[in-house]
Amino acid sequence: MSDFGLDLTRAEEELPDNDDAVGDVVLGVLDGETDDEEWIDAVRSGDVLVLDVAGDLNTLAAGFAREIRAEGGSLTHFRGFLVVTPPGMEIDADRL
Repeated sequence: MSDFGLDLTRAEEELPDNDDAVGDVVLGVLDGETDDEEWIDAVRSGDVLVLDVAGDLNTLAAGFAREIRAEGGSLTHFRGFLVVTPPGMEIDADRL
């Protein structure tokens, strides 16, 4: 059996710090009660939003959807939920 030189210490050093980690998955209700800036700030900090849409999606998301898209984020409406991801995290809908 050959020695392939696996250096676990070096590999651990290459792992991202907790500060570089991806944000949280935030569950919420999109009903107009939460300020649009709160949703924008959450996505900017790396969070993924899964929002239960309680009303007209176009009206409820109008205050933040364009800004999130302009910054490179993604939005997808799926089965009554709006899924919002930060830049660099795409929503894969190929299996739908």
